[in-house]
Amino acid sequence: MADSNGKGSGRDSEANRLSGRVKRYTRVGTNVGVVAAKLAGNRLLGGERNRGSEAADLRAALGGLKGPLMKVAQLMATIPDALPPEYAAELSQLQAHAPAMGWPFVRRRMAAELGADWMQRFGSFEREAAAAASLGQVHRATAPDGTALACKLQYPEMQSAVEADLGQLRLIFAIHRRMDPAIDTSQIAEEIGARLREELDYDREARHMRLYSKILAPIETINVPDVYDDLSTKRLLSMSWLDGQPLLDFSDHSLEARNLLGEHMFQAWWMPFSRFGVIHGDPHLGNYAATVDGDNEPTGINLLDYGCIRLFPVRFVGGVIDLYHGLQKDNREQIVHAYETWGFRNLSNDLIDTLNIWAGFIYGPLLEDRVRTVADGVRPGQYGRKQAFLVHKALKEKGPVTVPREFVFMDRAAIGLGSVFLHLQAELNYYQLFNQMIDRFDLEELAARQGAALDAEGIPRPEEIGQ
Repeated sequence: MADSNGKGSGRDSEANRLSGRVKRYTRVGTNVGVVAAKLAGNRLLGGERNRGSEAADLRAALGGLKGPLMKVAQLMATIPDALPPEYAAELSQLQAHAPAMGWPFVRRRMAAELGADWMQRFGSFEREAAAAASLGQVHRATAPDGTALACKLQYPEMQSAVEADLGQLRLIFAIHRRMDPAIDTSQIAEEIGARLREELDYDREARHMRLYSKILAPIETINVPDVYDDLSTKRLLSMSWLDGQPLLDFSDHSLEARNLLGEHMFQAWWMPFSRFGVIHGDPHLGNYAATVDGDNEPTGINLLDYGCIRLFPVRFVGGVIDLYHGLQKDNREQIVHAYETWGFRNLSNDLIDTLNIWAGFIYGPLLEDRVRTVADGVRPGQYGRKQAFLVHKALKEKGPVTVPREFVFMDRAAIGLGSVFLHLQAELNYYQLFNQMIDRFDLEELAARQGAALDAEGIPRPEEIGQ
């Protein structure tokens, strides 16, 4: 039976689609297992290694699935040295977008979340999805008063899908450890798993959105969507629709315009971290948009998608600031203290020197009191790769080292933020911007500020949830 849209019917269509997903998961799991067995066989039999071929095999095995695993694979590709560069290059080509579910699915899912009369609670609701991603899709709608809304609706069975994908992730990391034990990736896998599970909880995302709205309220040019609680559940998030343009649309605008966007991005990331111990952990360019004036010149930014928010214990934030000052003064004792605060253990002098290569890269723009690009002469796709290569080479000789889980998203987000600056070709005094953020930094004040902000939104403190 056809529905009113002229498309194949609801329940059968959705059942077939879900059945198809199950089959794809089975096929992908089998394919990844074949790749693992092939690598193990080559290792045992002394076969010749070809990482480029191995990486291509793995991408082919994963490419049959459009779901959470694609998000994980792309995420891993942005964490320098989480995987060999050949693997990162292949996995970065995977597309995380899924085909949108049709109107019969949307109608039933909305009824399940808001009740049979859900349509009466909106002024309007567009049948076709405005965007579809790995965990859900977004529909444009309006509130009864005409306010434009974005309704983010989660796909069915996502919890099972995420757990299945995390099983594949553990297998991928196991492959990596057998091939290259210089970096222990177990903590990375745990951190990715924890954050991905959190992304399924839209109630949690709503609380984080409200948290960011309060944190960034003093900066009028940085916009955060408003949550519509009466139209939201754990699997449906309704928020105000923010109009904006992709940041890359301004790459050929004036330096003044590009610098304005760069400054707003710096503030949107470093202010919440330095004053509240929280970061927006997904640096994908699609999660930011620029607001414009009548002449199509940028005036500010919209900060979108709060599924991947990372809260940090106060001690970790203190370690980040301590490392900055230690590098600034070349104070080795302070540098070592910072690494230990982050969670690195059993550090020899050689390992400290190795970590300093990476720290010098991350903090480099913040240490020089001059106007500069974030990485002079480096292309966006190569940002951080040279340093990652040097670190990995040194760890092979001096390691292994276990990367603390708290470091994972801090590092990833910093790389993503730097890539935004590179794409914009912004020329800023990062030293002055950073020192404005950490002026009069005090751990006790941070602890009190963070606690009050989290308590107000009903968000557990990092130490309460083992972060």
